[in-house]
Amino acid sequence: MLNFIFAPHIQAGITAGIYKQVFSSTGVPLSIARGLDGRFVGNAVGAVVRNGNPISPLIGCLQMIQTHRGFQATYKRLDVIQAGLQALQNSVGILQATTAVIGVGTVAGVALSAVNLHQTLKLRQDVNQLRLEVKNGFIDLKQALKDQGTEIIQRIDQVAQSVEFKHHRTILVQAYGLFTKALLRLQSALTLHDVNLRNSEISGARDMLFKALADYDNGHLLEGTCSAGQLRRQECVWAIEQAITTTYQLQGAYEVVSDRLSHLQHKIRQDALSVIECCESEEELDFLFPEITRIHGHDLAVLESWQNHVDWMQTLSLDDRHLLASSDIPAADSSDSNEAPAILAEPEEQLLYQNLKPKSHYLSLRNQLQFIVKPNLRQTHEFYISQQAAASGYKALAPSNWQEVPDLTVANLYWYFRVREQ
Repeated sequence: MLNFIFAPHIQAGITAGIYKQVFSSTGVPLSIARGLDGRFVGNAVGAVVRNGNPISPLIGCLQMIQTHRGFQATYKRLDVIQAGLQALQNSVGILQATTAVIGVGTVAGVALSAVNLHQTLKLRQDVNQLRLEVKNGFIDLKQALKDQGTEIIQRIDQVAQSVEFKHHRTILVQAYGLFTKALLRLQSALTLHDVNLRNSEISGARDMLFKALADYDNGHLLEGTCSAGQLRRQECVWAIEQAITTTYQLQGAYEVVSDRLSHLQHKIRQDALSVIECCESEEELDFLFPEITRIHGHDLAVLESWQNHVDWMQTLSLDDRHLLASSDIPAADSSDSNEAPAILAEPEEQLLYQNLKPKSHYLSLRNQLQFIVKPNLRQTHEFYISQQAAASGYKALAPSNWQEVPDLTVANLYWYFRVREQ
């Protein structure tokens, strides 16, 4: 769940009781405030996750949450939608560009560290601040990673000479080209005032996005690819899925949007679990753990909030919908990327992993990552520990309330008993 931040004058009004933040029917906070007279007075200007850190999804399109005012109202702030689409385009370019280091087959740990979560966030900032340019879905990694050492440069050259990677790159370049053309067509469609022509162009752009998605989601291209490479490809798939969902939202098909967002959240979790299952080394896990943790804590939170907003739209009365569309609400300004602070410190997710590593081992850590993605997977481990603890006379190791036991302890105990049993 996201906690939204409002402009100072709106927050002051909320504190004084003049304004109220809108909540869904299930009590979920939304990114809009309204006055006591029912007027909608302001959008949130930011969001933070539960730990208080600003939301910064790898693939999520946070701006899409702001398009909850109905299509007619979006004409007033096309920049919000365009910023969201541009963010998705940049994300796909950056994520697939890192495959030029990862390659197709096995990959050394030093190569993965060069494009880990921290480095990817820095690459994204460089692209946003126009220090790096995405061309045909790739960036000049030699230039971007020149400070990483000669071994990384040699790795980039090695991957570039791989026949299999050349094949993959050709397909990705074509798919990325189709993806970007679809986004341009979509942005042009938004400027059309003829409803029928506009909807026809949006549908045409969506068809192009589906074709690009088919290439990115081609299972044959994932065969033989290491878990890190699979994750990068799936991240591109998830971003394009969001662009497709946006086209339905722009046509006011809110039931379809809600259904697609629900499906996408489920797909991300299942894809992440499949990637973890394919993890075959500690070096790969060093790459996957922080990144998947980030996706779980940020991207899935954005998608859930987006769905909450869409579901809320469907509960509004006709009068409230007209009021929302006609309200002169200043849209939340997209943050000025040129003023964004440099990403110097390691992300919290990498620090968390570095703290866990000395207390555990590879197989246990892999289980802990699975628990983060799908918490109910713990149940089979808890049951096994309880059985083994009772059989071994260690009843104290089988607590009555598992909710109070951290994932680290559950995974470590599980493998302690597995080793004993073997």
